[in-house]
Amino acid sequence: MKKNIVLFILFVLPIVAYLFFASGINSFTKLPIITPKVADFGNWKSLKNEKVSLNDKITILGFSGSNIFKNKGNFFNLNQKIYQQYHAFKDLQFVVVCPLGTEADAKKIVDALGSFTDVSQWHFVFTSPEKINTFYDQLKLVGKLDKDLGTPNVYIIDKKRNLRGRKEKKGYKEGYNTFHPSDLSNEMLDDFRVILYEYRAALKKNHNATKEL
Repeated sequence: MKKNIVLFILFVLPIVAYLFFASGINSFTKLPIITPKVADFGNWKSLKNEKVSLNDKITILGFSGSNIFKNKGNFFNLNQKIYQQYHAFKDLQFVVVCPLGTEADAKKIVDALGSFTDVSQWHFVFTSPEKINTFYDQLKLVGKLDKDLGTPNVYIIDKKRNLRGRKEKKGYKEGYNTFHPSDLSNEMLDDFRVILYEYRAALKKNHNATKEL
């Protein structure tokens, strides 16, 4: 019996520990900055007629395109996999950039989500195609918007307006595909938790520093 325990400690336990840390390696490091200090929104119209800003918010950013209602399933996936778990976090917002003229379809999506979700942290903002292209281009992403000015991907912007994403073998993972629930519930959820951990750690550090003063 003792021999079996010794063999387990010497051979099996190190392998288990390695697999654990290897699978969660992104959870123990900071999420890299892909594009620093992206521009804030202009005075773009929102469904709620309120000013929406990237400043001092963790933002999940999307681009709906003109076929916003056709792609409504993407918003439901994002709502189910990420939003519903964390929408009570006051410094979080989900912002979707939409072309002018799609307000009615966006309202239908918000109303549908609102039938079973608190949608106070969902924001749909509207502007011209030219301004959407200009805003998207300054994100300096490899992927491009489609002909309808949309993409199934969403992006993580931190409180300092830095675009964040995980390091991969061939560069960085820029966005998370809302069409695939597995992409949201695995990689995005993991990376999103890293961002939350960063801010919670910073808050704790600042709190301790204040107590010392």
